[in-house]
Amino acid sequence: MSGQILDKNTIDILSRECIRARESSYSPYSKFRVGCSILLTNGKIIRGCNVEVASFAGTICAERTAIVKLISDDEDNNGNSTKLQQVECIGIIGDTKEGVITPCGICRQVLREFLPSKTKIVMFNNDGTQNEILTLEDLLPYSFGSDSLGT
Repeated sequence: MSGQILDKNTIDILSRECIRARESSYSPYSKFRVGCSILLTNGKIIRGCNVEVASFAGTICAERTAIVKLISDDEDNNGNSTKLQQVECIGIIGDTKEGVITPCGICRQVLREFLPSKTKIVMFNNDGTQNEILTLEDLLPYSFGSDSLGT
């Protein structure tokens, strides 16, 4: 369902923080920088960027970097991150020439593993002036997750 609602201030914060995250990108091979920001309900921002290596299979996307930071920096983790329950929305920005960037398939699956299906994903164009907001469920319908295992 396109057009999920977020207030202008939240979108502006996400855009600014995504651009800031993208500046840290290590992308010497593709030259395609991506930044991600996760906004928590307490206003804290977790940023991630893409980090490439010569063996592309070892490259990590901005969204996965941010999720890993969110989990690994949670002092109260005990195997079940409390910060994951505080995620308000996620923003993603890249060096797209036209339109907004969307998460790759692997990132969609990782987001599905850790976030509720109703989490809002704000996808920006390269300068943050345009966006599209979808839920994780919109981006990955009929998804497979731990609840699909029947255990």
